Amino acid sequence: MRSEQDVNTTIDQYADTVARLCMVYLKNPADSEDISQTVFLKYALCDTVFESEEHKKAWLIRVTVNACRDLLKSFFHSRTVSLDTLLQCPVETTDSSREVLEAVLALPKQYREVIYLHYYEGYTAPEIGRLLKKNTNTVYTLLRRAKDILKVSLGGELNG
Repeated sequence: MRSEQDVNTTIDQYADTVARLCMVYLKNPADSEDISQTVFLKYALCDTVFESEEHKKAWLIRVTVNACRDLLKSFFHSRTVSLDTLLQCPVETTDSSREVLEAVLALPKQYREVIYLHYYEGYTAPEIGRLLKKNTNTVYTLLRRAKDILKVSLGGELNG
């Protein structure tokens, strides 16, 4: 572990470089700040002895690039949209979509989760199974039962 003075000096010296590199990769100020903090935390905790300032700078750049790539490849990042992007999209809610949403929110938790993840977030049953730590067939059963409950509550006819 490095001394506080060494870490502070390194942050003062390379914070701009790391932040700019993050912005180039991520194009998102919040993610860039997170990765910058992660990079300097890794620096503070690593025991690597650097041969020169250039070696230290190269190490920081490599760690920054790897952290940015890891974030871009992460499951979370590929399945989310930034609030800025979301706020730019106009949303028109109709009475019927509001009614459906209210019906979904009124479902018991186990059904509400799978319906929300499947229809609103676009996950497949196997993905939902991994997220909720449930068997894929259990997810299919929960989806079917939830759809049956929704049909009844929304005034549809139940087949079979």
